[in-house]
Amino acid sequence: MRPTPALKVSCIAWLLGIYFMLPAAGAAQTTDVSGRYQCVAAKVHGKIVPCTAAPLTLKNDGKFELRGWEGSYLVNGERVELSDSMVKSRARIAPGHKIVFQYKGKHGWCEMVYERRIAELGKTSLS
Repeated sequence: MRPTPALKVSCIAWLLGIYFMLPAAGAAQTTDVSGRYQCVAAKVHGKIVPCTAAPLTLKNDGKFELRGWEGSYLVNGERVELSDSMVKSRARIAPGHKIVFQYKGKHGWCEMVYERRIAELGKTSLS
């Protein structure tokens, strides 16, 4: 059974405004996760669906951008926490330059995997 368009939209809508409310983190950044991330996988109820979400950009200055939504991010251990004045979201940093968001949406548990893929000229690591 294929996921309905409403199911796909609800998962993407989370990225635009439905986030876990988490306490503010006071830890310093320890891992450089800055770069441009592309959504490479999405799961809804354990089933893989096409991911058409907008790219996520984590800037060197601790700011992020996602389809016009801007705010700050902080790396706290193996987690990256995105926030603005009203909402907060937390994702797991995974091997292979990946950031994994897991959340309970309107249609159940969803997982969005973003991957950093582009290598810049003169750098030996992915950006």
